[in-house]
Amino acid sequence: MIEIRDLVVRRGGRTVLQVDELDVQNGEVLAVVGPNGAGKSTLLLALARLIRAERGRILFNGQQVQAESDTAHRRRLALVLQDALLFDLSVYENVAIGLRFRKVGKKKIEPRVNTWLERLGIAHLRDRRASQISGGEAQRVSLARALVLEPELLLLDEPFAALDPPTRIRLLDDLRAILPKTGTTVIFITHNLDEAQRLAGRMAIFLDGKIRQLGTPEEILAAPADAQVAAFFKQTKM
Repeated sequence: MIEIRDLVVRRGGRTVLQVDELDVQNGEVLAVVGPNGAGKSTLLLALARLIRAERGRILFNGQQVQAESDTAHRRRLALVLQDALLFDLSVYENVAIGLRFRKVGKKKIEPRVNTWLERLGIAHLRDRRASQISGGEAQRVSLARALVLEPELLLLDEPFAALDPPTRIRLLDDLRAILPKTGTTVIFITHNLDEAQRLAGRMAIFLDGKIRQLGTPEEILAAPADAQVAAFFKQTKM
């Protein structure tokens, strides 16, 4: 689904991301793992066309991303951040708002929203205002708001980092059950190896803006590519 070749992003005269080659298959969940400053979020922003690369190609289902407008490209994906950033509206209205922006008819909006409220276990919060729900519930609303759009690509930027461990594990397990049924392709940014293992089929280990190792979580944890990757694992909370 996604092909990245010779991608370079520079900021302040410094190269912050350099990806020679990365392919993501349709329906795959890929975890991009690394410490702060490793280039993980920069990759996500480049995929969303929120920052410009100095050079390189990103192909989306065989079509070069630069060949379509920013608006057309962004309609094909959805982005979920660490902070839920909900509007001061009801849970239902927060999930529906993206569909309204896209001029989806009212008769189609309600069943789609209700489906995702059920799937993410927040149907009972339908009429509650966003300011009255917990952090874990807010992140479920944020995920429902993204997934109701039926994106071809879902970008997750450390969406579980602010959650307490039990809440995080429950949400990860629910997503692991939901995503195979939707066939959504997911790129999931995290510095937490346990999150990556629970949700992703493959991991890309980023250090200093480059991919240092790519494979299944089991392969990478069993045989780190080099001393720096091994050191990262030792320092990272599992």
